[in-house]
Amino acid sequence: MKILKYMLLIVGVSFAANNISAPALAGDDPARGKKVFKKCKACHKIVAGKKSIGPSLHGMFGRKAGTLKKFKYSKDMKAAGKKGLVWNAETFVAFIAKPKKYLGSVIGKKRARTKMSFNGLKKSKDRVDLLSYLMKVTK
Repeated sequence: MKILKYMLLIVGVSFAANNISAPALAGDDPARGKKVFKKCKACHKIVAGKKSIGPSLHGMFGRKAGTLKKFKYSKDMKAAGKKGLVWNAETFVAFIAKPKKYLGSVIGKKRARTKMSFNGLKKSKDRVDLLSYLMKVTK
């Protein structure tokens, strides 16, 4: 059963990655994603131009990593952008599962060094719901 859920998640994420304005992912819950975002909102805002400890997430999908103006990113986040990391459904879900490990894999390290102290979301349901919420509110 877990394999089937994982396969559906990958198909849903791949679909969303190819079509940002796609309807909601199968089984997602943007309202629940808003609750999951509470773990993020201490450091991230969703309003354009409004930064906090972390950069604003407004307009993040389709943006190259580490490139938002007027925010000082870590060297590793900038390096990931230079390597071609662009935020989309697939990259976001992979990143938010284990941020430092994922970013490290992009730049050829075991673990990246970032300013972000967050260790990731363990539950795939949380990641999909958060993605669904952010895809709606960060446009």
